[in-house]
Amino acid sequence: MERMINALKNFRAVATRFDKRAYVFHGTVIVAAIRLWLRA
Repeated sequence: MERMINALKNFRAVATRFDKRAYVFHGTVIVAAIRLWLRA
């Protein structure tokens, strides 16, 4: 049981880390798109 809980904690840590990276990447793309739109 304890091993399963530890595995879930590790999985959640990896998932949240990936989510943060995806969010930062998405934000960067939006900022670039807005800059291009304002330039046009």
